[in-house]
Amino acid sequence: MSHTIYIALSSNLGERLENLHAAVQALSPAIQVMRLSSVYETVPWGYVDQPDFLNRVIQAETELTPIDLLKYLKSLEMKIGREDTFRYGPRLIDMDILLYDDLVLKIPGLSIPHPRLAERVFVLVPLAELNPDKAHPVLGITIRELLANKDMTGVRIYKQPGALSKALDRDM
Repeated sequence: MSHTIYIALSSNLGERLENLHAAVQALSPAIQVMRLSSVYETVPWGYVDQPDFLNRVIQAETELTPIDLLKYLKSLEMKIGREDTFRYGPRLIDMDILLYDDLVLKIPGLSIPHPRLAERVFVLVPLAELNPDKAHPVLGITIRELLANKDMTGVRIYKQPGALSKALDRDM
């Protein structure tokens, strides 16, 4: 059985755009990407003394269970080159499960929907681009409604010099 998932991708170390691209490319075959949001550049959240992040959200389908999906994403992060740092610290790549169908799950090491989804503008903006009318399975309000009263300062569409961003997405 196929499940609709939304995954947040972020990077603020190295070649940030290429890191996001490598993450999208690595998802197959266990995860089939259906749609990609634009890439957004955002100021750091939590720990602010670090480079700005590039963020995007993907809508995809998978047959993986939630726990297997988490394990798969964490293994891909390591394969791409992520190294452990401190909480909210800089990272080469980060992949977070935002939503998995309309599932509500809370087990050690995994909460779906993502526990801070409703407060993080840097994921709400690209998620709203893909599906503004998707309801948060716990709060019962749409992504558009969650975003309505948020401060959007520090979230902007990323403009890559030249055509690199479009070329990377076209190769997907």
